[in-house]
Amino acid sequence: MRYEIRVEGHVSETLAKVFPELDHVLMSSQTVLYGPVVDDAHLYGLLARFQSLGLRVLEMRQLPD
Repeated sequence: MRYEIRVEGHVSETLAKVFPELDHVLMSSQTVLYGPVVDDAHLYGLLARFQSLGLRVLEMRQLPD
């Protein structure tokens, strides 16, 4: 499965390294992180990391394969 996760604001390069399994791109007022998610446990782990870092998830969606 591949996911796209949009977070509020610009995530720094240093902070993006906390998500080594995801690529990222900066948009106007958001950061889009995307990449493979192995299973539900991995997805929940990513969401927990976003929360613990104070990043607000605006949108999350599964991408077609």
